[in-house]
Amino acid sequence: MRFVFVGIEYAGKSTIVNLLQDYYRRRGRRVHGDDHFTIPDASLSPESRAQSVEYPNDVKERNQRMQIHYHIEIIRNYENVFIVGWHLEEAVYTAMYGDDPDSHYYPNYHYGFQRQYEVKVLECRLPDVVLVHVTASDDSIRQRMRSAAHEYQVVKEEDIAEVKRRFDEEVDQCLFKERVLLDTTGKTPEQSLDELLLLTEPFATPGEIAVRSMPVPDGDFDVVYENGIRKMVPKG
Repeated sequence: MRFVFVGIEYAGKSTIVNLLQDYYRRRGRRVHGDDHFTIPDASLSPESRAQSVEYPNDVKERNQRMQIHYHIEIIRNYENVFIVGWHLEEAVYTAMYGDDPDSHYYPNYHYGFQRQYEVKVLECRLPDVVLVHVTASDDSIRQRMRSAAHEYQVVKEEDIAEVKRRFDEEVDQCLFKERVLLDTTGKTPEQSLDELLLLTEPFATPGEIAVRSMPVPDGDFDVVYENGIRKMVPKG
């Protein structure tokens, strides 16, 4: 399945995607996860992250534009894709913080492109692209901010309600009709993963349902075939 995750910082997107990637890999599926749209890219080295927040706004915007467009091809060409943020996050954060001198975001130069990215994906008529709007209560976001603050936090505590409202608005405008709302308030990451799988089942292809139905043993296992039937046999 091809997932696009969006939502306010601290909602739990990255945690869920990490669990989801492990879930598919345990079932022998190749995955492609990209969680590097929030500035600065969390996949970079500490040195590169520190440098990237100091880039001029036009350089930040140009870099973001190229990778947003590049990921259209990722969605088109990989079966199990997990994209976090993409152009919808950019629309929210650049509009909210682009002119804030205390923010490392850049002003929103080209908002009009947002729907064009979605059209390019929809033109491929892929059967399983799902938009996942991840959210949590204001108090939950606030508590997570205080207990495990991000090094380069984007959202200010006093802006939580407004940023959530803007994500609601952006999701409403998105052209992807297959979508779910995942509220992580008061849930463990594993509970949120189970809820995500249940919510997205109506959009799953027969092949996806077959993958999810695999009985996977705990621990390491070998794949064997007996009388033409594929089995996962625990090692040892």
